[in-house]
Amino acid sequence: MCGIAGIVALASGPAPERPALERMLGALRHRGPDEFGLYRDRRAGLAHARLSIIDLTGGQQPLCNEDESLWIVFNGEIFNYIELRAELEALGHRFRTRSDTEVIVHAWEAWGEGAFARMNGQWALALWDARAQRLVLARDRLGIRPLYYSAHAGRLSFASEVKALFAADPDLPRAFDPVGLDQTFTFWSVVPPRSVFAGVSELEPGHLRVYELGAREPDLHVTDRAYWQPGYPETPSERFRGDLDQATQAVRAALEQATALRMLRADVPVGSYLSGGLDSSLVAAMGLAAKGERFHTFSIRFEDAEYDETGFQRLMADRLGTDHHEFVMTRADIARVFPDVVLHAERPILRTAPAPMFALSRLVREVGIKVVLTGEGADEMFAGYDLFREGLIRRFWAREPTSEARPLLLQKLYPYLARSPVHQQAMAKHFFGRNLDHWRAPGFAHDTRWHTTSALKRLVTADMHPGPEVDTTAALLATLPEPFSRWSPLAQDQYLEVRTLLAGYILASQGDRMLMAHSVEGRFPFLDCDVVELANHLPDSYKLRALDEKHILKRVARELVPAEILDRKKQPYRAPDALAFVGPGVPAERADQVATALSDAEVRAAGVFDPGAVAHLWKKCQARAGSGQFSNTDNMALVGVLSTQLLHQALIRAPYPATPPAEIRTVVDRCDPAGRDQGAGRAGPGGPS
Repeated sequence: MCGIAGIVALASGPAPERPALERMLGALRHRGPDEFGLYRDRRAGLAHARLSIIDLTGGQQPLCNEDESLWIVFNGEIFNYIELRAELEALGHRFRTRSDTEVIVHAWEAWGEGAFARMNGQWALALWDARAQRLVLARDRLGIRPLYYSAHAGRLSFASEVKALFAADPDLPRAFDPVGLDQTFTFWSVVPPRSVFAGVSELEPGHLRVYELGAREPDLHVTDRAYWQPGYPETPSERFRGDLDQATQAVRAALEQATALRMLRADVPVGSYLSGGLDSSLVAAMGLAAKGERFHTFSIRFEDAEYDETGFQRLMADRLGTDHHEFVMTRADIARVFPDVVLHAERPILRTAPAPMFALSRLVREVGIKVVLTGEGADEMFAGYDLFREGLIRRFWAREPTSEARPLLLQKLYPYLARSPVHQQAMAKHFFGRNLDHWRAPGFAHDTRWHTTSALKRLVTADMHPGPEVDTTAALLATLPEPFSRWSPLAQDQYLEVRTLLAGYILASQGDRMLMAHSVEGRFPFLDCDVVELANHLPDSYKLRALDEKHILKRVARELVPAEILDRKKQPYRAPDALAFVGPGVPAERADQVATALSDAEVRAAGVFDPGAVAHLWKKCQARAGSGQFSNTDNMALVGVLSTQLLHQALIRAPYPATPPAEIRTVVDRCDPAGRDQGAGRAGPGGPS
């Protein structure tokens, strides 16, 4: 994994400034500390911070084709690059490195935009065609790797992280985007192309964006289109045709192949996370089968028994015989790392769950591992969340809304929550009975979550509300793909979960950003493109059988995962929220920082929340610190407000300080100090050969 960045002059004028590119590298140093490179001509500058995983001695970037007309910076991995390389060699292409990066360059030359549909991997990349004056930005199907862009003062900047955009141009306006915040306080995340920063966009997963430059900015032509989007059966004939046993065999084979690709295609050791649940246990077991020898596994323990899964983690580690590493995460630890978590997440977060993941990746790096397999994506692809069961029960109830028996099924939901609404029958009927008459409407299963999260908006100032004409939920539902209405209700729910939560929260705030904060690459077998296509076309009952979530995965795992893990009640990964910031256990320095961030002056300076409402929330949480009894809404509100305030301090209040790397190994600079084109420049190892 790496960090990429670049600047393109959208019209004739000065070349991109080399110091700006170097500052971008400094801002992305954590993503790729192994070596740095840049390319510059009169229109474009590309920068790359490398985390060396494949072809350690070659493959430096920026990297070009044979005649030096096409240049790439690439963040990610193409797991089927060996097979693609063989196809390209048969077409006459010649390679000088063993890297997957060079395969992309030749794939673009051979197949153009069709190259991305052939790639099995996780990526964000930029291709610069110096001859055609064309920039191509592309992102993997599900948004595993991030990519942002912003146009300002005749320049287009792009980068893996927003902080690099701010580091490149101190004059780039830094402000929150009201619509981006409104999305976050509805869906838990922005929905690309929105970001939470005004004037900054996030490339949508499965999209490519092409800039055709002209001599003047009015001549600029920009296209943005999807090369892939999730699809589900529209008719029974489009579903997987085999029975449940055949489907189990197919899923097992696809997952074994996906895991083997991710375990074996690396020139450095690969480890695996173990949460104690089904998904990570299955991945680790398949990883061991592919590798055939001992490897490292990593787990988080919690001092709070409510969140701790130590027994299951150790059970699986013992069964696999791995070199197992674990640490205990305390509430104080969450408070200590939270400002860094927010800085790396680059968005408000409504839960503290990313904080232990931040600490876990630090442990991985300390052990000397650069790559880990994880179980993310299984819940989205195989219907593992309680939200899917909730949707099934509520639709069943809605078809007979006067029934007294049907709502009793709600008691099977959220058994792990101490303050679950299902614990009181009257409360459960009121909470889950919302909008039952709209049970056929898009977004029905998500309505309760979106409604609950939207309670945070009561804290937002009038100036930061996007306005009465903006309905965030309606805007999302207005962009649903044309076949959506012909998908099954479960497929509709899965699509919306992928669209709103997977890339923006699971893979960003808990995934890429926390991993790359400590220069660790995550690999996700459940998000392999072949696994995804197979899962999406399975009959609903293979995934959610009555109320048994991930039914087919449990069948796949029977011979690989202990029964104690398979048969346990589902316990989603969580961490202490408000309790990490109130009470006597909070470190003094963090207690002061939290109090300052929530102070009247700081809240007014950020301009997002009403100071009086924040003061009331803070006082309420402090009063309940002793009992530890916080409502779901107050938990989300405190974490959301605090993270937004810390984000303002870190990235908006002042220009982001970024120190350029001391040494840039690969340099191809075709401009003189004044920015004029001077032809071929000096090349390092990753430049022309």
